[in-house]
Amino acid sequence: MIISASYRSDIPAFYAQWFFNRLRAGWCRVRNPYSGKPIRVDLRPENVTGFVFWTRSFAPVLARTAELHACCRPYIVQFTITGYPRALETSVIPPAAAVEQMRRLSGQVHPLCPVWRYDPIVFSSETTADFHRRNFASLAAALEGACTEVVVSFAQIYAKSRRNLDAAAARHGFAWSDPDDSLKLNLAEELARVAASRGMKLTICSQPQYLSPGSGEARCVDARRLSAIAGTPLSIPIKGNRPGCACHESRDIGEYDTCPHGCAYCYAVRNRPLALRRYKAHDPFGDSLLPLPPEPPSAPDFLLFK
Repeated sequence: MIISASYRSDIPAFYAQWFFNRLRAGWCRVRNPYSGKPIRVDLRPENVTGFVFWTRSFAPVLARTAELHACCRPYIVQFTITGYPRALETSVIPPAAAVEQMRRLSGQVHPLCPVWRYDPIVFSSETTADFHRRNFASLAAALEGACTEVVVSFAQIYAKSRRNLDAAAARHGFAWSDPDDSLKLNLAEELARVAASRGMKLTICSQPQYLSPGSGEARCVDARRLSAIAGTPLSIPIKGNRPGCACHESRDIGEYDTCPHGCAYCYAVRNRPLALRRYKAHDPFGDSLLPLPPEPPSAPDFLLFK
């Protein structure tokens, strides 16, 4: 099983101690986001195919890579670097620091380990199409040679995203928009050409309607990439998390509403004050990111979804 850590939260940036404690324990628990039922997830190396980390700062894990490498399992880092104004991203690390971390991952772990995410693409009076052209080109130039793939998607305006964007716009005095598909497709084509000029393949995450010559379908949880890093063939079925998702099957160990980065467009956080409270209150020695009911005494050793 591929372990995803985590598209629901930034475990490397904020919960690294918890993750390493659970890695040593060989298991963790997570709440099923649909049923609410607690699930025990096996983290023993013999039952883990590899890891996919999702982050905006890998520094807490970079300082402890020896512990991660002791598992002898390959890992990918889906590293988001967007360089948006603080009105949209209140507390992420500066792009230059993120670029430096990606270069370290490429040089010290494996050239295929880091994957750049310019995701999601948000349109606003602060981040127009012209802004994205300039900003993407600048970041791509800084990352040339550090990665082979950049994943993009266009912001999907869910109800919680709309509320958070509206609040940020009122607070900071900007306006946001959701332009028509023709503008998005044209921009995706332009960004694909820029990426190619810097030795990267541009892929589109879960939005096949924006595919064009020069771009491809993103597979963020990618058994092929893990296989290439490990030098061992891996057979994992494709099982996307939502319509249009082409990821291989994985088990995510994060929780929604636990990331305190404060990005106005975030899909995984409804309420930043709640996320901050949960982060400050979390127990790095707990068996789950958020408190869960105790397991019954008769619970089997491992309930691993396959």
